[in-house]
Amino acid sequence: MCGLIHGQFIQVRKLNPSHQEIWHYGAWVKNIQANGILLEAFFDGEDRPFYGMRLEKDDRFIELYFSDRWYNIYEIYHKENGELKGWYCNIAEPAMITKEGVSFVDLALDVLVFPDGKLQVLDEDEFTKLDITPDQKTRSLAAVKELKELFRPPITLRLDSRN
Repeated sequence: MCGLIHGQFIQVRKLNPSHQEIWHYGAWVKNIQANGILLEAFFDGEDRPFYGMRLEKDDRFIELYFSDRWYNIYEIYHKENGELKGWYCNIAEPAMITKEGVSFVDLALDVLVFPDGKLQVLDEDEFTKLDITPDQKTRSLAAVKELKELFRPPITLRLDSRN
Protein backbone atom coordinates (compact mmCIF):
# COMPACT_ATOMS: atom_id res chain seq x y z
CA MET A 1 0.00 0.00 0.00
CA CYS A 2 1.48 3.30 -1.12
CA GLY A 3 5.07 2.01 -0.99
CA LEU A 4 5.17 1.44 2.77
CA ILE A 5 7.19 -1.48 4.14
CA HIS A 6 7.18 -3.46 7.37
CA GLY A 7 9.36 -1.81 10.04
CA GLN A 8 9.32 1.60 8.35
CA PHE A 9 9.09 4.62 10.67
CA ILE A 10 6.29 6.97 9.59
CA GLN A 11 4.34 9.95 10.88
CA VAL A 12 0.76 9.83 12.15
CA ARG A 13 -1.16 13.09 11.85
CA LYS A 14 -4.42 13.84 13.61
CA LEU A 15 -6.42 16.54 11.81
CA ASN A 16 -9.49 18.50 12.85
CA PRO A 17 -12.55 18.68 10.55
CA SER A 18 -10.96 21.73 8.84
CA HIS A 19 -7.96 19.50 8.00
CA GLN A 20 -5.61 21.42 10.31
CA GLU A 21 -3.04 19.29 12.13
CA ILE A 22 -3.69 19.12 15.87
CA TRP A 23 -1.25 16.33 16.83
CA HIS A 24 1.47 14.22 15.26
CA TYR A 25 3.86 11.49 16.34
CA GLY A 26 6.01 8.73 14.93
CA ALA A 27 5.10 5.05 14.59
CA TRP A 28 6.48 1.86 13.05
CA VAL A 29 4.67 -0.14 10.36
CA LYS A 30 3.83 -3.65 11.64
CA ASN A 31 1.49 -4.89 8.91
CA ILE A 32 -0.02 -3.59 5.69
CA GLN A 33 -3.48 -4.69 4.58
CA ALA A 34 -5.57 -3.96 1.50
CA ASN A 35 -7.86 -1.67 3.52
CA GLY A 36 -5.56 -0.43 6.26
CA ILE A 37 -2.35 -0.46 8.20
CA LEU A 38 -1.24 -1.70 11.61
CA LEU A 39 1.27 0.46 13.49
CA GLU A 40 3.20 0.39 16.75
CA ALA A 41 3.75 3.60 18.71
CA PHE A 42 4.64 4.62 22.24
CA PHE A 43 2.73 7.19 24.27
CA ASP A 44 4.79 10.38 24.38
CA GLY A 45 2.67 12.41 26.78
CA GLU A 46 2.98 12.85 30.51
CA ASP A 47 1.53 10.24 32.87
CA ARG A 48 -2.13 10.97 33.58
CA PRO A 49 -5.46 9.43 34.51
CA PHE A 50 -7.74 8.90 31.53
CA TYR A 51 -11.38 7.98 32.22
CA GLY A 52 -10.46 5.23 34.67
CA MET A 53 -7.29 4.15 32.84
CA ARG A 54 -3.83 5.44 33.63
CA LEU A 55 -1.81 6.46 30.57
CA GLU A 56 1.93 6.45 31.15
CA LYS A 57 4.81 7.74 29.07
CA ASP A 58 6.05 4.89 26.84
CA ASP A 59 2.89 2.78 27.11
CA ARG A 60 2.76 0.69 23.94
CA PHE A 61 0.01 1.34 21.40
CA ILE A 62 -0.87 -1.03 18.56
CA GLU A 63 -2.90 1.11 16.16
CA LEU A 64 -5.14 -0.04 13.33
CA TYR A 65 -6.15 2.49 10.68
CA PHE A 66 -8.67 1.72 7.96
CA SER A 67 -9.01 3.36 4.56
CA ASP A 68 -12.66 2.27 4.38
CA ARG A 69 -14.05 2.59 7.93
CA TRP A 70 -15.00 5.61 10.00
CA TYR A 71 -12.86 4.73 13.01
CA ASN A 72 -9.42 3.60 14.08
CA ILE A 73 -8.54 1.36 17.02
CA TYR A 74 -5.67 1.67 19.50
CA GLU A 75 -4.84 -1.32 21.67
CA ILE A 76 -2.99 -0.05 24.76
CA TYR A 77 -0.43 -2.03 26.74
CA HIS A 78 1.37 -1.20 29.99
CA LYS A 79 4.91 -0.04 29.29
CA GLU A 80 6.58 -2.39 31.79
CA ASN A 81 4.57 -5.57 32.21
CA GLY A 82 2.82 -5.64 28.83
CA GLU A 83 -0.62 -6.01 30.40
CA LEU A 84 -3.54 -4.98 28.19
CA LYS A 85 -5.07 -1.75 29.52
CA GLY A 86 -7.83 -1.51 26.92
CA TRP A 87 -8.79 -0.07 23.56
CA TYR A 88 -9.26 3.53 22.53
CA CYS A 89 -11.17 4.09 19.30
CA ASN A 90 -11.29 7.40 17.45
CA ILE A 91 -14.35 8.12 15.37
CA ALA A 92 -12.75 9.58 12.28
CA GLU A 93 -13.02 9.80 8.53
CA PRO A 94 -11.32 6.89 6.74
CA ALA A 95 -7.54 7.21 7.10
CA MET A 96 -5.41 8.68 4.35
CA ILE A 97 -2.44 6.33 3.99
CA THR A 98 0.53 7.49 1.91
CA LYS A 99 4.23 6.65 1.69
CA GLU A 100 4.89 9.43 4.23
CA GLY A 101 2.44 8.18 6.81
CA VAL A 102 -1.12 8.17 8.04
CA SER A 103 -3.48 11.13 8.44
CA PHE A 104 -6.99 11.06 9.81
CA VAL A 105 -9.73 13.62 10.41
CA ASP A 106 -10.89 13.26 14.00
CA LEU A 107 -14.63 13.70 14.53
CA ALA A 108 -14.50 14.12 18.33
CA LEU A 109 -16.39 10.99 19.39
CA ASP A 110 -14.30 8.27 20.99
CA VAL A 111 -15.04 4.82 22.35
CA LEU A 112 -12.99 3.56 25.30
CA VAL A 113 -13.18 -0.15 26.11
CA PHE A 114 -11.68 -1.94 29.10
CA PRO A 115 -10.60 -5.59 29.04
CA ASP A 116 -13.61 -6.54 31.22
CA GLY A 117 -15.97 -5.21 28.53
CA LYS A 118 -16.86 -1.90 30.21
CA LEU A 119 -17.38 0.60 27.39
CA GLN A 120 -17.66 4.39 27.42
CA VAL A 121 -18.54 6.76 24.59
CA LEU A 122 -16.56 9.96 25.10
CA ASP A 123 -16.83 13.58 23.94
CA GLU A 124 -20.46 13.49 22.83
CA ASP A 125 -20.90 17.17 23.75
CA GLU A 126 -17.91 18.14 21.63
CA PHE A 127 -19.30 16.08 18.71
CA THR A 128 -22.65 17.88 18.76
CA LYS A 129 -20.84 21.22 18.40
CA LEU A 130 -18.77 20.21 15.35
CA ASP A 131 -19.48 21.93 12.07
CA ILE A 132 -19.72 18.78 9.95
CA THR A 133 -22.09 17.53 7.29
CA PRO A 134 -25.16 15.40 8.00
CA ASP A 135 -23.38 12.52 6.21
CA GLN A 136 -20.37 12.82 8.53
CA LYS A 137 -22.69 12.80 11.56
CA THR A 138 -24.59 9.75 10.30
CA ARG A 139 -21.39 7.82 9.51
CA SER A 140 -19.88 8.77 12.88
CA LEU A 141 -22.88 7.46 14.82
CA ALA A 142 -22.91 4.29 12.70
CA ALA A 143 -19.21 3.80 13.56
CA VAL A 144 -19.98 4.01 17.28
CA LYS A 145 -22.67 1.36 16.82
CA GLU A 146 -20.25 -0.87 14.87
CA LEU A 147 -17.61 -0.56 17.60
CA LYS A 148 -20.14 -1.42 20.32
CA GLU A 149 -20.89 -4.63 18.42
CA LEU A 150 -17.21 -5.39 17.83
CA PHE A 151 -16.45 -5.03 21.55
CA ARG A 152 -19.45 -6.96 22.84
CA PRO A 153 -18.17 -9.28 25.63
CA PRO A 154 -16.47 -11.65 25.58
CA ILE A 155 -13.90 -9.56 23.73
CA THR A 156 -11.70 -11.68 21.50
CA LEU A 157 -10.14 -8.91 19.41
CA ARG A 158 -6.35 -8.63 19.65
CA LEU A 159 -4.42 -6.39 17.29
CA ASP A 160 -1.06 -7.53 18.63
CA SER A 161 -0.33 -11.15 17.81
CA ARG A 162 2.19 -11.30 20.70
CA ASN A 163 -0.58 -11.02 23.27
